[in-house]
Amino acid sequence: MVGGGGMRGAYPAGMLDALDSIGLRDAVDEVYGASSGSFLAACFAAGHAGGAAASFPEDLASRAFVDLRRLAGRRPVLSLDHLLDHVLGVTKPMPWAALLASPLRVRIVATAVDDLRPRVLGGLTDPESWRRGLRASAAIPLFAGPAVEHQGRRWVDGSIGEPLALARAVRGGATHVLVLLSRPTAELRLDVGVRMPWWARALDRCIPGLGTLSQGEGRYGADLALVTDLEHPERRGALLAAIEPYTGTGTGALTVDPGPVGDAVRVGRESALAALASDAVPYR
Repeated sequence: MVGGGGMRGAYPAGMLDALDSIGLRDAVDEVYGASSGSFLAACFAAGHAGGAAASFPEDLASRAFVDLRRLAGRRPVLSLDHLLDHVLGVTKPMPWAALLASPLRVRIVATAVDDLRPRVLGGLTDPESWRRGLRASAAIPLFAGPAVEHQGRRWVDGSIGEPLALARAVRGGATHVLVLLSRPTAELRLDVGVRMPWWARALDRCIPGLGTLSQGEGRYGADLALVTDLEHPERRGALLAAIEPYTGTGTGALTVDPGPVGDAVRVGRESALAALASDAVPYR
C-alpha cells in the first residue's frame, strides 16, 4: 500500500527502494497505489524502484514538474507530461516489458468523476494504457491536469476517494498488509467520520476532487484507523502494519528544492530498514 501526495511521494519512494534492495520484492503478491503512489507501485513491480527514488531529487524537484506560475496561464501546476514522457521515457526509462511480465499484481486506484468513488482501473495491458492509467490516478483539474478518459469513464486522482486502499486490500483477501506513509503520523489527523465542510463539497461539484483534496491530512483518518485499532471490524483477521517517516524534511506536495526532497528519499529508506529490523513490522 503506497502513499502518495505529489512530492511527498519521495518518502515512500525511498521505502520501496529499501525493500527492493534487500530482496523483498519477490515476497509481495500485490501492491496498491494512487496519485504519485501509483507511479511508485508500477516502478516497484517493474524492478525500477531505484530509478523512481532517484527521480524525485534529480528530475521532479524542478520547475519542469512543479510550477505555480502555470496557473496564470490556466495550465496545471504539476506536469504529468514531464513525469510520463520525459522522466519515464528519457531520464529514468520505465522498463515496460518488465512491468507487463511482473508476477506482482499492481492495483492502480483512480476516482470516477461521475460519483467521486474510487475503483481499481482495469484494462492496463500495454505501455500506452499504463501511461493513461497512471495519468488518470494522478489527474486533478487545475492542479495536475484534466480528468482522463479510460474504458468509457472519466477519472481523477485516486487519493480523492481512497488515500490508502487498506480496506479494499483486506476485502480482496489480503492477510498481511504493509502501508508506506508519505508523512509522519504526527502530521495526520486521524479523526474518523468528520464531514467535509460545505465549501469543499461545493468545490467538488465545480472541479471534481479539488474540494476533497483541500482537506489534506484529514482524509487519512478512516484508512489509518484500520492499522491503529486492533478491534476494527474491517480488519477481518489481517495483520496490518505501517511504516512512517521517522522525521519530516520540509518536503510538501509542491516542493521543488532538491535538498529536502533528496533528504525525504533518504529518510524513507532509513525508516523502512529500521522498521524491518524491529517489531514495527511483525510479519517480516
